[in-house]
Amino acid sequence: MTIQSLAWLVTFGTSIRDVTPYASPPDEVAGEPAVTPGYWYDDDGSREVLESVRRFRRADQAMRRRIASGMSMNETDLHALQILVAAEGEPASVSPRDLARALAISTASTTKLLDRLEASGHLRRTPHPRDRRGIVVVATAHAHEEIRERLTRMHQEMAEVAARIPPEAREPVRRFLEELADLLDRHGDVAPLTPAR
Repeated sequence: MTIQSLAWLVTFGTSIRDVTPYASPPDEVAGEPAVTPGYWYDDDGSREVLESVRRFRRADQAMRRRIASGMSMNETDLHALQILVAAEGEPASVSPRDLARALAISTASTTKLLDRLEASGHLRRTPHPRDRRGIVVVATAHAHEEIRERLTRMHQEMAEVAARIPPEAREPVRRFLEELADLLDRHGDVAPLTPAR
């Protein structure tokens, strides 16, 4: 199996053919056995469910790239704004350190990000309400206005899709998604790939 095919499998759990139906998988080009869609799982019905989850994840990632591009922002800046907007409904405030941890970026990169978004009028840094030496970061009214203007319709349609889930199935669906999220949070630290001997 080539490194390219392995990367597709690790990321998507499916072959390149499943993602782009008219493309030949690199294994076939290299004369190696083709990757099969059932690489990870037995065909007991769970594979189709997980494939749908992966399709949602791919669509979500592509949507975020399109939105960031359309708003002339990079994805990290957009993610930072989303974190700040979501945090306003929570009792805890967001510090630059909190933002760096959530975005998995360095302190220096966080400072540059905050400078950019403050200069564009999308966030402001204010003194921490309980720590005189601390700083909290909040989204501005301008940021809220622009985000609502661009994303309200999509979120309304997402709510409509969620509302079509039968009431008796909502808790199992919610629990399934929460368990998957918890599982993914526990994984990801893997050893580097090694050359064939």
